Amino acid sequence: MSANKLIILTTSLLLTGCSMIPPLERPAPAVAGTFAGAAAGKSGEAAADIDWQVFYREPHLRQLIELALANNRDLRVSVLNVEVVRAQYRIQRADLLPSISGQATMSKARTPADLSSTGQALNSRSYVAGGLASYELDLFGRVRSLNEQALEQFFASTETRKAAQISLIGEVANAWLALQADQELRQLTVDTLASQRESLKIVQAGFTNETSSSLDVAQAETSVRQAEANLAQYDRQVKQDINALTLLVGQPLQADLLVPVGIETSALTTDLPVGLPSDLLTRRPDIMAAEHSLLAANANIGAARAAFFPRISLTAEGSSSSASLSGLFDAGSAAWSFVPTITVPIFDFGRNQANLDVATISKDIEIANYQKAIQTAFREVSDALDGVETYDRQKKAQLGLVQSSSTAYTLSQKRYREGVDSYLNVLVNQRSLYAAQEDLIRLQLAQANNAVSFYRSLGGGWKV
Repeated sequence: MSANKLIILTTSLLLTGCSMIPPLERPAPAVAGTFAGAAAGKSGEAAADIDWQVFYREPHLRQLIELALANNRDLRVSVLNVEVVRAQYRIQRADLLPSISGQATMSKARTPADLSSTGQALNSRSYVAGGLASYELDLFGRVRSLNEQALEQFFASTETRKAAQISLIGEVANAWLALQADQELRQLTVDTLASQRESLKIVQAGFTNETSSSLDVAQAETSVRQAEANLAQYDRQVKQDINALTLLVGQPLQADLLVPVGIETSALTTDLPVGLPSDLLTRRPDIMAAEHSLLAANANIGAARAAFFPRISLTAEGSSSSASLSGLFDAGSAAWSFVPTITVPIFDFGRNQANLDVATISKDIEIANYQKAIQTAFREVSDALDGVETYDRQKKAQLGLVQSSSTAYTLSQKRYREGVDSYLNVLVNQRSLYAAQEDLIRLQLAQANNAVSFYRSLGGGWKV
């Protein structure tokens, strides 16, 4: 090999250096290879690729989500955190390049006569203008490891922002669905209270005509008072739902966005392809964020390892000096210096080893966090799939219960008016019907919430 080639190769090695970052294999997810259930075998466009505007089709809900994405303070903090980490990465990346600065000074001094060699007071003035350049030869990859760590942290913050958006959209959807459910429950209570008041009037009229007993009147009044208490409860819940939705949206809400439209009008589909658990690794932003955090911790090990080796810094300074400002850049006024510096760790009393231990343990922690994120995602998808397969059957049975309870209530009213049964049977069947109707509305809410969770657990909601 010629001398020129050897010099070029040596210079290249000095400039590029080596890396102390250990190789990293993706940890095993520690979950089953497939999801259980028939719904897991569906094919089609991945949920993470479906825009939230497509999934949430109800106009009021879509407008609320748009307002939340524009005004929610938590999401705004997440976006600003991304910008902070981006700036931190730019700071770290700047260490890969030489640092160059310029400076200019002017000094003026007076020496008293008794201290002067000439016996006379001396006045002196000097001007200096120059520049300073410094650069660390990253022979063992310390600076590049820190740069890699900062880059992975930036990627993690970006994925965290996506996860925050997914979470916000799901929270707004669930808050709106809760408002719709409580509004339906309130209206059901209003209708039931009106019916019970009419029944009370009939029972009171029967008591006047001696066809009903005082016990019948007391039982009818009990039913009315219970309905009044329920109405006050749902009035409170509706107001609290609006408060919660206002906080999520981040601004006062117009009345037309809060009108009751019913849970069934939300039209949330559960016909979403699930794929394999391994698909979640690239579809869920929270898992991607955990992976980037793991890569950042791994890169930090490289920086901790490099701390055991020498650090070489190159400092160059050039300046021009003169006793007068006009002669600052005249010939012969230039001065320069070149100072290579090598720093070798000798006795640090275990500091570098402790830093390496911290970096290694931090990596183990991030491995556990990464696996936990995968397992949490698997559990959320599995729960949603279980809901998809059972809520339809449960709702069908509940609808049958409402119908049979309505029939029993109607028949008990007829038997009471004909004097066959006491009012107690009417009261029992009325309460059964009201409870069945309440449970149906709550079931519809739970099914809609499950659809929201299904879409969110598959990584849907971050695309705009």
